[in-house]
Amino acid sequence: MHDDSWGGGGSRPLRNASPSSLLDRPTWTSSPRGQAYTEVLARIEAVLEGETDWIAAMASVACELHTTFGHYDWTGFYRHVGGEMLVIGPYQGGHGCLRIPFARGVCGAAARTRVTQLVPDVHAFPGHIACASSTQSEIVIPVLTPDGRVLAVLDVDIDAPDAFTAADDQAALERLCAWLGGRWAHEAPDHAQVGASRT
Repeated sequence: MHDDSWGGGGSRPLRNASPSSLLDRPTWTSSPRGQAYTEVLARIEAVLEGETDWIAAMASVACELHTTFGHYDWTGFYRHVGGEMLVIGPYQGGHGCLRIPFARGVCGAAARTRVTQLVPDVHAFPGHIACASSTQSEIVIPVLTPDGRVLAVLDVDIDAPDAFTAADDQAALERLCAWLGGRWAHEAPDHAQVGASRT
């Protein structure tokens, strides 16, 4: 049995609006953290202009986010490789789990429900996978194609509790993942089911 109603990330599957620009009508705040997101998203968009390789895109995004936010302890992607399985992709930080099924952990919940998981205390999350024992808070955002297929999830871990905000971290990272899902939709597994699966 899985608790798919974990708080913080909203209650409905994300629908990818595929913004043409990462900075179109930003929904995050103008706080110092929000300003840092505005700057890093502008850099990501510039770095990836004309890029067609999905692995290169994920690697660049992970690098930019991890070097911009010094409090990020692990930043990276888990790729949807078909069925209900995620496999480690480009990341920054210590070793991550190599494979995560949709049925397990914070990353699995984000992929399974297509809902951002903003977790202030990973030890309180049902079925949390401790890839790193030092992690205390986590945010995982599904990267969805415009038709709702799971392409990947973006995972950020921090070794401090309650380290993420919905107003800045969630809003900016969801915009980033929507943009990535639109740009690289052709990389999604063809047989991935559309719509949330709540098993």
